[in-house]
Amino acid sequence: MQILKGQPLEPIPSHKKVKITCMKNITEIMYIEKLSLNGFPIKRISKNEYMILATGEIKEFKSHIENRSQDKDSLRKTFKKIRELINNNFEGAKNELAFTLTYDKNMKDSEVLYKDFEGFMDKITYKYPNTDYLSVVEPQERGAWHCHVLLRFNDLDKIFIPNSTIAEMWGNGFVKVKAIRSDVDNMGAYLSAYLGDVELNPSNYNQIKPGVVVKEVEINGKKKKFIKGGRLHLYPANMHIMRKSKGIKYPVSNYDIYENVKKIVGAVTPNYSSKIKILDDDDNFINAITYEHYNSKRLK
Repeated sequence: MQILKGQPLEPIPSHKKVKITCMKNITEIMYIEKLSLNGFPIKRISKNEYMILATGEIKEFKSHIENRSQDKDSLRKTFKKIRELINNNFEGAKNELAFTLTYDKNMKDSEVLYKDFEGFMDKITYKYPNTDYLSVVEPQERGAWHCHVLLRFNDLDKIFIPNSTIAEMWGNGFVKVKAIRSDVDNMGAYLSAYLGDVELNPSNYNQIKPGVVVKEVEINGKKKKFIKGGRLHLYPANMHIMRKSKGIKYPVSNYDIYENVKKIVGAVTPNYSSKIKILDDDDNFINAITYEHYNSKRLK
């Protein structure tokens, strides 16, 4: 199967059904040309193979994988969920904080990490009972783990906790505490920028080989270069890299015709649009998907 990105954009027909997802100041619209609200049914044809009935495509069931870079589609979906959760629950309010929890040793045991994090959150919620959190584990190139945490103190209008207090609660190494910036208009993209990609630096120039994609991203007004997908191989298979409290809610998506959906975002053009085309191995058309992204903080 081939996924062709950057396809020429065409207007979405006003009578066609689209998917809309609203997350505070972010609204996403997705148009699938061959839409099936029930998904694409499959039929097992052997122990290791199945057929997508809508297309006749033969696929293999995924076998055991050693790390998440061999299951990039799964990681891509996970990162998308993380971005959506962030955008739906955090906006840079004064009662929100972001932590980075690191170890003073080269700690590689994920079970120990989870146990230490649970102990840390027990201390936080003992002092601030009505608190919600979202945590994401990030692997470092040297093999160690550290944890990014977003906290929302629901009973407070604003919050300040010194680094020293959080470091004492954590008790395992360095801690960086900061308020979430209210001027960041896409919190999910801003805070998840480093999860799958590796910032280009002199120590990893040797990774730039044919087929390796280097992308440029603007963060805080500065342009940085990243090796796309350079961190994916560091994620072990089947590891739950994201955890959240019950109060952190996924955004609700709905389906409606495009004409009605456009009334929600108004008579404006999207801040970002893209289209992908999906072909089988014989270049036969399977589907096409168009994305529109609206950010109310940028719309004039």
